[in-house]
Amino acid sequence: MRKAIVNFKGMPAGIVEENETGFVFRYDDDYFHNPTQRAISLTLPKTQQAYYHTSLFPVFYNMLPEGANKEILCRVLRIDENDFFGLLLATAQYDTIGAITITPTND
Repeated sequence: MRKAIVNFKGMPAGIVEENETGFVFRYDDDYFHNPTQRAISLTLPKTQQAYYHTSLFPVFYNMLPEGANKEILCRVLRIDENDFFGLLLATAQYDTIGAITITPTND
């Protein structure tokens, strides 16, 4: 199982993890209880429930490189081109387009 912290505008907003059945996203309690913080995506409304998906959530999938950039990154980083979560963990830590960054955990 791999997991990562999902940051929204620099603040930890939740955890996304990959398990044997797919993916799980859950908002961090502090983020959830802060009324000034909004949902990270329209498809992941701010709630205390966990979200489950058999494939990588669209909001995270859309952060991935495509085409030739993806091919080069996968070759250089030695990541399988179909390992979308691995690619997300390797590339979405800094300088992403938008307010979300991903910080891999050591768990």
